[in-house]
Amino acid sequence: MSTTAPVKIGIIGTGMMGLEHIRNLQAIEGAEIVAIADPHPESLEWARMTLGEGVDVPSFTDHRGLLEADLCDAVVIASPNMTHAEVLLDVLAAGVDCLVEKPLCTTMEDCRRVVAAAEASDSLVWVGLEYRYMPPVARAIEIARSGEIGDVRMVAMREHRFPFLVKVGDWNRFNENTGGTLVEKCCHFFDLLGLLAGAPAVRVMASGGQDVNHLDESYGGRVPDILDNALVIIEYANGVRGSLDLCMFAEGSVNQEELSVVGDLGKVEAFLPSAEVRVGQRVGWHDGVQSQIVVDERVAHEGFHHGSSYLEHLDFLDAVRNRTAPLVTVADGLASVAVGMAAQISLAEHRVVELSEIL
Repeated sequence: MSTTAPVKIGIIGTGMMGLEHIRNLQAIEGAEIVAIADPHPESLEWARMTLGEGVDVPSFTDHRGLLEADLCDAVVIASPNMTHAEVLLDVLAAGVDCLVEKPLCTTMEDCRRVVAAAEASDSLVWVGLEYRYMPPVARAIEIARSGEIGDVRMVAMREHRFPFLVKVGDWNRFNENTGGTLVEKCCHFFDLLGLLAGAPAVRVMASGGQDVNHLDESYGGRVPDILDNALVIIEYANGVRGSLDLCMFAEGSVNQEELSVVGDLGKVEAFLPSAEVRVGQRVGWHDGVQSQIVVDERVAHEGFHHGSSYLEHLDFLDAVRNRTAPLVTVADGLASVAVGMAAQISLAEHRVVELSEIL
């Protein structure tokens, strides 16, 4: 396609995240939403309202209809987790570029099928692991890679937040649909920790449970089985150690996420939503800690994720136009799911899980 023509985009799945992608793309010059697809009439109506008055695009109740219409240069897949594999395989068969929301898939078998199909296709597949793009996190990654804190030895993520939101059909209340909390929610963090560690994960140990949230809910006589808290330890092939501290009944927090990267010379931290980044050297102790608020002036729509989805779309659209490789690949998506799956197994079976068992 022309590098100056608008990129024509279809949205597959117009629930909460689909609408968020619409709002981000509407704020980007050179992106044009030309079709929407969702099996739920109410979700399609939400998308029409989000697109705004006077914007009339074809809508479909099945993603296959959207693909057969041949309207799009690329699609965004924001359908429920358990549908990703089927939709992705159809998109790749149609030869269309795509950005797929996390997680890549909910099972390792499906991840492997999708990776094989992507490798055999000329289509560009970008996985929506946008935590990399949050401006304070991106700055922390830059500092860690610069050598300013020396060789990275430990990486840690804390997310203390609110419970899972309500989704259409309540699909996110059950592990069979999501892959489990440590896949559905935490693949973002496992991607980020692995990126900072600079090596693949080799073993995982986890403890967690469902102790507070959703216990009084019932769907067709079934009580939700999703975790609401967990601690995860990860060992990487280069000796770096990582950890995740997740609590989903911890709204009483100043910052929802806290990232820490410790090297042999110092430490860098990033905080959200305060957007603060702190850097300290061992020689200066606490007196040498420097702090700054990090924003990215390019962001025209902050949305739910501190501008990260907007920034990710800029790079995705650039890759579509210029036929360059995705910066967040299906291999990254598979690796993040594998660590989450290993953590789910570890806490269920009370043992250390080797990634070789998963991969």
